[in-house]
Amino acid sequence: MAQVAVMLPDGSVNKIDRDSQEGLQALRESVAFFLRAALTDSFAGIRLGEYVGAKDSDEGFYVDSDRDEMQVSVDELAALEAKIKEFAKANLKVEHVVGDVDELAAQYAADPYTVELLQEAAQDGKVNLYKAGDFVAPANAPILVYSNLIKNYKLLSVAGAYWKGMSSNPMLQRIYGTAFYKKDDLEADLQRRQEAKERDHRVIGSQLDLFFVDPKVGAGLPYWMPKGSTIRRTIERYIIDREVADGYQHVYTPVLMNLDAYKTSGHWEHYRDDMFPPMDMGDGEMLELRPMNCPSHIQVYKHHLRSYRDLPLRIAELGMMHRYEKSGALSGLQRVREMTLNDGHTFVSLDQIRSEFAKILKLIMSVYEDFDITDYTFRLSYRDPKNTEKYYANDEMWEQSQSMLKAAMDDLNLDYYEAEGEAAFYGPKLDIQTKTALGNEETMSTIQLDFMLPERFGLKYTGKDGQEHQPVMIHRGVVGTMERFIAYLTEIYKGAFPTWLAPEQVHIIPVSDDKHGEYAEDLAAKLRAANVRVVVDHRNEKMGYKIRETQTQKVPYTLVVGNDEMANQSVSVRKYGEDKAATLAFADFESELLADIASYSRKK
Repeated sequence: MAQVAVMLPDGSVNKIDRDSQEGLQALRESVAFFLRAALTDSFAGIRLGEYVGAKDSDEGFYVDSDRDEMQVSVDELAALEAKIKEFAKANLKVEHVVGDVDELAAQYAADPYTVELLQEAAQDGKVNLYKAGDFVAPANAPILVYSNLIKNYKLLSVAGAYWKGMSSNPMLQRIYGTAFYKKDDLEADLQRRQEAKERDHRVIGSQLDLFFVDPKVGAGLPYWMPKGSTIRRTIERYIIDREVADGYQHVYTPVLMNLDAYKTSGHWEHYRDDMFPPMDMGDGEMLELRPMNCPSHIQVYKHHLRSYRDLPLRIAELGMMHRYEKSGALSGLQRVREMTLNDGHTFVSLDQIRSEFAKILKLIMSVYEDFDITDYTFRLSYRDPKNTEKYYANDEMWEQSQSMLKAAMDDLNLDYYEAEGEAAFYGPKLDIQTKTALGNEETMSTIQLDFMLPERFGLKYTGKDGQEHQPVMIHRGVVGTMERFIAYLTEIYKGAFPTWLAPEQVHIIPVSDDKHGEYAEDLAAKLRAANVRVVVDHRNEKMGYKIRETQTQKVPYTLVVGNDEMANQSVSVRKYGEDKAATLAFADFESELLADIASYSRKK
């Protein structure tokens, strides 16, 4: 395996494998370093922020900068690439130098970001630097010693990024790029990124007018437009119907709760950094925006005396939660500050754990079938016994709950793998890991065993023996949050939602609105009576334009009606993605459409 010379921040030089993750990171760190040099050469007075090269082959590098005039634009990236190429051809050697931080601070006084980076990196008044030609930068990661290996790279995009990821700091301009040693690897990565762009739920969400997020009125707080709301409402109704049929009692509980409840639950101790600051009501009461729904459902359980006849007690809610995500981590619907979780909690006796676990898992797998989710695996997530700060300290509880979870999976004869350190702080869980449209793994659903919260909140039920017993709490989420689930579906379907989910299921275009508009409306009325989502296009636009637009908007069925269709009570049907139209009697089309919707658009 080919090796490359890499300089470390302390000035030492190592040989590492070029194709290792460390070798890839060193290449990207080098391109980012020379991009900073190119920015300095190209724009007088530019201020330079952080620069980072990633190990992960799916990631790349970025450089932050700031200018008094217009920020760096996409149109200027090609010129910056050419400048980096000049540095690479010159085969510049990167040297290690040590600078006096006070002298450097005076030298870069006009660039407060560089000064702050230098001061953060300084030790005993000295700071390690990388130097190539006349350009220097803080030494913060391994970097290639020679620039001639910089050949296959691409500057990808520009975006705003707060300094240090804090919304209270100035907004800088971030330039993203990627780099590889091999041209084929770069081309494959660019193709993957193009596919990702085409599937990006943020892009599709804008194209189809599903949702938007406006940082000016609240970063990480999505606004659902009518079409996006229709998709969400369809999913929510489906979930509620499935859960009610499975024995769940749906509730509504407040998004605010007394802070003491989260201290009792342990969330304040273990999860505080992800919670919003408490609100002082001025009379000694401290209210908290809930980050989890479980304490709320515990209150529903406690509101009545319970006996063994009540168990299993299944409580569910589409519960709105709030979590404090840093601005830099927010992303469309996938990372938000307000979310609605498809949440449920079952209170069971010890001897009901296995049967209830199996019931929940069968529900989840049945829901997956309806959404055509087939690529998933099961992960049993255990605590890390060495991590005494993260996990509730009760060895007996952990051993009992983990063995019960494993036994429940073994009963079902399903393949799974085990992962230490992935449990919730209060108990082990089954995580169902799905593959996104681009092959990344994420947790879609969970089933968690919890002995801790029933103990902390003093939950009881009266058993057959007339004595008080403590129930076990099973936390479960079937499809996670509405926000992340719809982002996942949008990318999986590439915006072409199956008919039962599509915000607009049928689009009817009369050839002449004067002659055929009334017939189109009559058909629409019949479809609406069957709960079909239908739009009649009365606009004064050309037929070809209207048909192309329905394809762009990914409407499952486009109907064109003219003289022949009106005379024969028929429709000309064009399905999304198909070039040819077929003529059907309207009654036949309606039957086909309703069967499509009823089957959750599954292939027959």
